[in-house]
Amino acid sequence: MKKLLLLSFVISQLAFSQFTDINIVKEIQTKDKGLVVSAHPLASEVGAKIMKMGGNAYDAVIATQYALAVVYPQAGNIGGGGFLVGVKNTGEKFTLDYRETAPEKASKNMYLDNNGNANTDLSQNGRLAVGIPGSVAGLFATLKYAKLPMEKLIQPAIDLAEQGFSITQREANLLNSEKRYFDKHNSTKTVFQKDIPWKQGDLLIQKELAQTLKLIQKHGAKGFYEGETAELITKEMKLGKGIISLNDLKNYKVEQRNPIVFDYKGNEIVSMPLPSSGGILLAQMLTMSSFQKMEDYQQNSTEAVQVMVEAERRAFADRAEYMGDPKFISDPTHMLISEEYLTKRWRTFSFNQATPSAEVGKIIPQPKESTETTHISIIDKEGNAVAVTTTLNGLYGSKVVVSGAGFFLNNEMDDFSVKPGVPNMFGAVGGEANAIQPGKRMLSSMTPTIVLKKGKPYIIVGTPGGTTIPTSVYQSIVNIIDFNLSPNRSVNSPKFHHQWLPDSVLVEKDFPDTTIVALEKKNYKIQKTAQIGRIELIVIDDEGNATAVADGRGDDSVAVE
Repeated sequence: MKKLLLLSFVISQLAFSQFTDINIVKEIQTKDKGLVVSAHPLASEVGAKIMKMGGNAYDAVIATQYALAVVYPQAGNIGGGGFLVGVKNTGEKFTLDYRETAPEKASKNMYLDNNGNANTDLSQNGRLAVGIPGSVAGLFATLKYAKLPMEKLIQPAIDLAEQGFSITQREANLLNSEKRYFDKHNSTKTVFQKDIPWKQGDLLIQKELAQTLKLIQKHGAKGFYEGETAELITKEMKLGKGIISLNDLKNYKVEQRNPIVFDYKGNEIVSMPLPSSGGILLAQMLTMSSFQKMEDYQQNSTEAVQVMVEAERRAFADRAEYMGDPKFISDPTHMLISEEYLTKRWRTFSFNQATPSAEVGKIIPQPKESTETTHISIIDKEGNAVAVTTTLNGLYGSKVVVSGAGFFLNNEMDDFSVKPGVPNMFGAVGGEANAIQPGKRMLSSMTPTIVLKKGKPYIIVGTPGGTTIPTSVYQSIVNIIDFNLSPNRSVNSPKFHHQWLPDSVLVEKDFPDTTIVALEKKNYKIQKTAQIGRIELIVIDDEGNATAVADGRGDDSVAVE
């Protein structure tokens, strides 16, 4: 019976490879059914199908993440890492930290030349930029909360890799734009490189990745961290200046951590602790802005934006000075999220004018991760909720594909402070708390978050976007709880962002001009950008009606069980 179930699922999956026009669904409302929101419609459909087979939210998130590693190679991955926040229908709250770690041979000054100057090309591109991947270990750590065996959960990804799928125009454009980097950083031609440009509808077939996934299916986590795949990873390292060893891979461990849990206006917020800065930042920003009764304002009004920007400014100043891997620093969480501390932090706020960033922290800008991250939000019909954010860091990570294994490796080492005072690839600078050390996890902004109302899942939310992640999650929660916006408006309304340094407010191109003019009169510097983040949101009302919204800024899509 087990083999028949698996076979029927494989047959149903083959239909994926026949799609030329992928069915992107942006919003679904339902009751008593599972919902999946992710960056790619095929991945969302995989998660929904798994729940139809009897799986729960944790089965679905495993299958969805494996599928994203195939259909969303710019950020979906088995060569990167991430964070999971889960709330079981029993009320149990937990997090899994499968962030990448620095290899044994890593050192504080590993990217400095003989004159002490930082060579950021080495921390951003190629094999030396790679941290020890955690995603596969994280998926196996998630398995204990699931119902189905890993061999079933990974099968859809194997089918998609082996049979291929039709790419969208957006995906074709990305592959074409990055070809020169693939050519530079790979010793053999990969499936992502073509002699003629990629176009919408082209079939992407990944036979080597399918074989790697089959090894995981057969041997479990050892199929990645030991044996043939591990040998291929270390062989790839030796083709350049990479330093990840077989011992590094074999010894990688997932950390199960206590989530950050705090109250916001009678709702219980559950988010990710260090080494993600996201949960702390979210707690700080929500607490500080609550001092001003946000419900009295309108979304994106001058007053609301000013309050939220100033909360963001103060929180990000603290990020730069205090935050890092809690195993390597004195954990500042309790102090940073205490109401006593935040009340003092807020004393300098004034509606009259902007607070200069120099007045709220030491001039040590925080690292800013790539916007090329990906998020999954899921709820099942049993009431289990899960939010997962993963990343390769930069677009297609280090640009290195493991020869013979078919997957991209991360460039996560650039999220450390390569040298205090030296900008990383996104122009941000770090301090000593986030300096490189062997075995250390680099600071992150990923903010997978679940909000509970009366103990039940209310909001499941997360986004890619580097340092804009916490501020986008923050705005989503305020949009729903304080401004009473619909889920769709909450996701697709124009966003803004401030991260202390640089001292400017980033706004999307369609942000209200009246608010921009009013803020400029108060000495705020405004900078426009095409887009900020891609929120994946599920909201469940008091009657149990669930609305899932995929961000209109990308190919993100919703699927229902």
